[in-house]
Amino acid sequence: TMAAVRRLILVDIRQASRIGKFAALCSSGSCEVHIFDHHPPSDDDIRGSYEVIKPYGSTTALLCEILQEKMVEITPEEATVMMLGIYEDTGNLTFSSTTQQDYHAAAYLLSQGANLNVVADMAIKELTADQVSLLNELIENAVVRSINNVEVMITKVSTESYLSDFAVLVHKLKNIENADALFALACMDDRVYIVGRSRIKEVNAGEILAEFSGGGHATAASATVHTMTLAQAEQRLLEVLHQKIRPIRTARDVMTTPIKTIDANASLDYASGLLTRYNINVLPVTKGKTVVGLISRQIIEKAKYHGLSTALVRDYMTSEFASVHPSSSLSEVKHHIINGNQRFLPVVSGKSVVGAITRTDLLRVLHLEVPEQNQAAVRQESKKLSMKTLLAERLPRSVVALLKDIGAIAAAMGYTAYAVGGFVRDILLRYENYDIDIVIEGNGIAFAKRFAKERGLPCKVYQKFGTAVITQPDGSKIDIASSRFEYYEKPAALPKVEWSSIKHDLYRRDFTINTLAVRLDPERFGELLDFFGARRDLKEKTIRVLHNLSFVEDPSRIYRAVRFEQRFDFHLSKLTLQLINHAVKMDLLRNLSGKRIFSELSLLLSEEKIPGIIKRLHELKILSSLHPSIQYDQPLKSLLKNIAEVLSWFRLLYLDKRYETWFVYFLALFDRVSADEAVALCKKFSVRKKYVQAITAAKTEGNAVLYRMARATRLSNAELYTLLHGLPIEVCLFLMAKTNRAATKKYFSHYFTKLSSATIHVTGDDLIRLGIPPGRIYKKILNNVLQEVLNGNIRGKQEELNFIRQTYLKHTA
Repeated sequence: TMAAVRRLILVDIRQASRIGKFAALCSSGSCEVHIFDHHPPSDDDIRGSYEVIKPYGSTTALLCEILQEKMVEITPEEATVMMLGIYEDTGNLTFSSTTQQDYHAAAYLLSQGANLNVVADMAIKELTADQVSLLNELIENAVVRSINNVEVMITKVSTESYLSDFAVLVHKLKNIENADALFALACMDDRVYIVGRSRIKEVNAGEILAEFSGGGHATAASATVHTMTLAQAEQRLLEVLHQKIRPIRTARDVMTTPIKTIDANASLDYASGLLTRYNINVLPVTKGKTVVGLISRQIIEKAKYHGLSTALVRDYMTSEFASVHPSSSLSEVKHHIINGNQRFLPVVSGKSVVGAITRTDLLRVLHLEVPEQNQAAVRQESKKLSMKTLLAERLPRSVVALLKDIGAIAAAMGYTAYAVGGFVRDILLRYENYDIDIVIEGNGIAFAKRFAKERGLPCKVYQKFGTAVITQPDGSKIDIASSRFEYYEKPAALPKVEWSSIKHDLYRRDFTINTLAVRLDPERFGELLDFFGARRDLKEKTIRVLHNLSFVEDPSRIYRAVRFEQRFDFHLSKLTLQLINHAVKMDLLRNLSGKRIFSELSLLLSEEKIPGIIKRLHELKILSSLHPSIQYDQPLKSLLKNIAEVLSWFRLLYLDKRYETWFVYFLALFDRVSADEAVALCKKFSVRKKYVQAITAAKTEGNAVLYRMARATRLSNAELYTLLHGLPIEVCLFLMAKTNRAATKKYFSHYFTKLSSATIHVTGDDLIRLGIPPGRIYKKILNNVLQEVLNGNIRGKQEELNFIRQTYLKHTA
């Protein structure tokens, strides 16, 4: 009988309302009550004569501690069952209520022989057909309600028979819908079961379901209701939610108001005065009453440094910015300021700015909300991302080993080494790129010399810029630089260099997607640094500058913006496009030296998608800045298309002939420029002599070649060879693309496939042996032999010698 019970042991429960008739024993005074539980306290809790209560993710973890303290041995079977308990209570160690102690307990059980195969078979179950049907009904019935400014998902189902694992279905639903707070009601066997899940502090699932004599944790709870219908239970749940959900703090509670603004048409000098007068760092920019941008002290000071004090605020303001409504939640504010890296967040009602929230405002609020014991956890909230596995997956072992060596040697010197820029970017984009750029926080040149010496590799040092280039045995290069900060004394000037931190080094780069860095030191190898949202922009396929004066400081970045946009099929951000348009309008590209323009242009024309690149240059009004005669019209479009087809055809011939793709397109771009103007352009661009000669040949001889081919009824092989052999291969490919005559194209095709590699076997030594005195006649003889070979009249060395004897020795005799 119940009266005979002298000790009651409660495990994983301590609420009187949930243990039925055993509750009477707890209040009788004649029975010892021992409690082992991990749930948070409630008003319905039983007081035990012996209690072990700890806020772990599972009671099993608590029991494991006791077993270890008392050195109680357990069998592998017992360890397996206990492991199942941990997995069940913690959602396979994934619930937010999971603690370090749960993991320690799991490790202990594993050491005692727990069988994870059994655990996996039992803990991770496939849904039955009935469960899938019920889950589908839960999804279809789900409704999101805003309660005290918190979004809560509520759903319900009704079934005639009891279906097990309802809580599992609710957990799956939470993951499917990505719900912050979810309550599901199910009417089964004349009872209503309620399961709650929450991952936000505003919704305490355990506290809410305690109102239904249920319980659990803040993140996961359940209750069974015997006295209500499904509709009544839902109505009561809504009432409790309104009572228990803590209202979220809104932007209105945090913002500073009123704030100073500036008109978009005001000068930067006037804006600078406002910032100084009111001791602020950012001004919202307005057009009428509408906020249209933000302007910061940093941008204004840089612009003034470049002599742009009289420029208008609208030209250099940031037009891409997030804003919030006064009723927006604090979580939305946190998202924009922390995840969006926006230091100043306007609060906008309608189109008017009514306040602002700064990063300092947010930090102050967050500090007040976090208990003192959790401050350290908050400081560590920003997790480091590791690329260690990715490096191993996407790079050859030799490259990974090289990176580790670089990191180890730098660390031994007291430095930190980073792989940076395009190398890291292309790993994430799955592009093959083994051009390694290394930045050293320390003396980059000293490191390069030591690394090269230890590996026996040549090293070229550029002392002025603090850089070095190491050449590997396969000819590939490793670029080494000291972390540095660059500033520009005037627009488009070459930068001045000072040494700084890795963050400053990355900030000087052209676009966010090129600001990634990976640590290479042994202790933190593979750790990814992303200060400027590069991963976000890679994901969103966006080319974005780091600051608003980027194209003022270095207009050549405009060419690079187009190059990366077209190569990766990305798009220019709204602000970046706006800044490019303004830089072109200010004619800043003319401030670049011809040599820098030519360097960027040749890189652009080395890309794969040239027609798209030229079109984009035209759209941005950059083509005309190269030369007024360049017009993006149908003839140029057709020529570019023809070149792409000709080059594709030529590559498939697999001829052992080196040529430069970019130069073929360069010839097309400047096709309408006169010969004299072309020479002048080459001088301005500091073009190498061989290219000048090729351009001149294309201008002076190219049209003549096409004219001759068009007029000739039939050209012999020798005539065709003589016509084309003296021209650079790029000029021949360009002329082949330029002509629209099928017969002319066939001449070029025949030349490349049959004639261009033609050779003869006889040499000057053979002529000496034939008794022909050395002299100018040698060239004539060998040339005549080649013509006979080309025309198919003679083959092989013996026939060549016979031809010489018949033609020249008889004549000499």
